[in-house]
Amino acid sequence: MNKFWNWKKKNVKNEAQKRTLFLNGTIAEESWFDDDVTPKLFKDELMAEDGDITIWINSPGGDCVAAAQIYNMLMEYQGNVTIKIDGIAASAASVIAMAGNRVLMSPVSLIMIHNPSTVVMGDGEELQKAIDMLSEVKESIINAYEIKTGLPRTKLSHLMNNESFMNANKALELGFADEIMQREDCEDIGQPNVSMLFSKTVVINNLKSKIAKMCHIQEKQERKVDDCLAKLEEIKYKI
Repeated sequence: MNKFWNWKKKNVKNEAQKRTLFLNGTIAEESWFDDDVTPKLFKDELMAEDGDITIWINSPGGDCVAAAQIYNMLMEYQGNVTIKIDGIAASAASVIAMAGNRVLMSPVSLIMIHNPSTVVMGDGEELQKAIDMLSEVKESIINAYEIKTGLPRTKLSHLMNNESFMNANKALELGFADEIMQREDCEDIGQPNVSMLFSKTVVINNLKSKIAKMCHIQEKQERKVDDCLAKLEEIKYKI
């Protein structure tokens, strides 16, 4: 089983052990619909101890069924749940984030919300069933956003229709987040190679390396990679 979560404990002076949960990558790469093992294991680990917990999220989303169950588990948890978004909480991951008593975002992180989607085959009747199902899924997701933000459902529906990306300030303005993280909020992250700073040089170098590896480009052909990147710079994306 490929776990998308990881628990970490930290001894805090004059306090009980502090529990931190990391949700990284795709939420349930293999759908846990009709899976009796994975959701039970997650719940068992969540409920194994009590006390306040901190959850770090960096996920593009994934299985909406898994996200719904995790959201419910966190909403029922007796301790305080603090959500910290250090990368992106997109799609299904944004639903999980709404379960936090407090939602904190890195100054360079994002929340993305959009309409649910699926793949379906069949006649017109089957397609209509899929449309109706997606409509109900959307309404259930709006329930989580509405409870957290207090925004009107029509406003939330419009944001989902537009596949909305929100930086920390925008999320704070709309009520999806409660605070923007400061340096001291990052002290318990407990994971190596995590930086609160954005480095264009590092991103470009990593991108060069990945392109070269995928295309089997040798060092002497590095100029071709630069040419590709120059063309990519010309492309404009509308978000």
